[in-house]
Amino acid sequence: MIAPLAFVLLLVQSPQQRTIAIDERLAEDARIAVGDRLIVNAKPGTTSGDTVVVSAIIRRGADPADIARSEYQVRLHLDQLQSIAGYGDRVDRFAIATRGDSATERALRDINAAAFGFEAHRSRDIAVGTSRTFQVVSRFHKAIGVITIVASAIFLLCIMLLKVEERRRDVAALRLMGISTLTVVKGVVAEAALLALVGSGLGVGIGLVASEFINWYYQGVYRTPLNFSLVTTSIVTFAVALSLVLGLVAGLLASIRLVRTPPLALFGR
Repeated sequence: MIAPLAFVLLLVQSPQQRTIAIDERLAEDARIAVGDRLIVNAKPGTTSGDTVVVSAIIRRGADPADIARSEYQVRLHLDQLQSIAGYGDRVDRFAIATRGDSATERALRDINAAAFGFEAHRSRDIAVGTSRTFQVVSRFHKAIGVITIVASAIFLLCIMLLKVEERRRDVAALRLMGISTLTVVKGVVAEAALLALVGSGLGVGIGLVASEFINWYYQGVYRTPLNFSLVTTSIVTFAVALSLVLGLVAGLLASIRLVRTPPLALFGR
């Protein structure tokens, strides 16, 4: 159980077998190692309290709710926590594991009906309620993604139009030689698809490097194993497929515009 209390931790030499576990941030900041003896007290500035031995250093979990909190975490035995907190036989909240949805519904109903002041919630409902900030950030990122995709599609179309315009004379010569318009369209579309695939490959590489840098930097700042940036297989697949589709559409539009122009007009006559 995690104790949300202010603890006084002082190195002492008194032998005692009661043990506690502390998180890695506290161990690093206070320079505490496994086997050190500490005095644990709920009141800051006092040297009296329970003498304990650090038995483990716990790595912090990848919980987004802990990112903005600078609190240290200490895990105690239940009776020891009860004595320090001074709550007696009371608790603020506790968690119950159930088997299946029917057991969950029955537990919720029984706990809420047990007495006034009891209120039971599903863990997923609590997670949703405490992660609304991250949902807003997620929607904001989706909006940025949509704007970026639209802008990249327009940019790709402009590039294809410019490339096609530069090859007006080449296309005119091919058409005067008897090359069909369908062949010209296929060539331009294939070139656009190749350009889109190369660009998406470069984008995936840049994204992987940027993701690693973001995780390295912010995991060091917040001292957490939480991944702040992810590049998954589904994201890569979606990005490459979308880039290919946009490239094909841009190449098709540019080639149709080109082949509709008479060959002599392409020569400027």
